[in-house]
This record gives sequence, structure tokens and C-alpha cells, in this order.
Amino acid sequence: MKTMTRGELAKECGVNIEALRYYEKRRLIDPPMRSEIGYRLYSNEDAARIRFIRNAQKLGFTLNEILELLKLRIKKNESCEPVLEKAQKKLNEVEQKIKGLKSMKKVLKKMIHRCEESTLTSDCPILGSFESGREL
Repeated sequence: MKTMTRGELAKECGVNIEALRYYEKRRLIDPPMRSEIGYRLYSNEDAARIRFIRNAQKLGFTLNEILELLKLRIKKNESCEPVLEKAQKKLNEVEQKIKGLKSMKKVLKKMIHRCEESTLTSDCPILGSFESGREL
């Protein structure tokens, strides 16, 4: 079995050493084996787990959600339905965020359109909008 030091694992997986420490603290990865002189030694399985975590994070899953997914991953002969449900829930959250971002974009465009470059900041419609009691 090939082993890697913490630095080698971090480099291979594209994370920093602090992230590895944090993942271990959050129990996303198991405590590593130790060499005779005390170096932490990680396996290819650990590297696969780090890649799993990073890829799930890129899709917006929180570390708590990732921990749940990792627990499901261990259950090799179980139905994939719980994973599908979690993915669908995440998709719904992403769609809500997109809706919110589109709304923000619309308001910002209106504010920018109302603003003139030569206006003083005391008369700036953007700054005035932030101070108004109206909802944006």
C-alpha cells in the first residue's frame, strides 16, 4: 500500500494542510496511521475521500451534508434513494439561490440606470436607496 505524508496528500488533492487538519477534526477523514518517527501517513483511500469532499463542496454541499453522504457511501448494498433525495434538495437550494441572484441583478441594474456619473455622492441614488425605508 502506497502511503503519503500530509503535505503530499494535500498537494495531490489540491487542498492545504489546514483543510486536512480540519477534515480530521470534523471526522470527515479518519485519523491517519503514523510512521515510526511519528509522521502522519495517508493512503490512496484517504486521497479518494478528500477528492469526494472537495467535489461535493464544489456542488454546494456543506461539510455536515458531506458527512451524511460519506456515511451513505459506506453502505455499499443500500438503495441510492437517500443520495438522490439529498441531491434533489441541493438542486432546489441552488435554484432558490439563482432566483435570489437574478432578483439582486435586476435591482442593481435599475439602480445603476438611475445613477449619473457626475452626481455627487450626497445625491447618489444608489446610496440613497440603501438608506431609504423602502424594500429594494
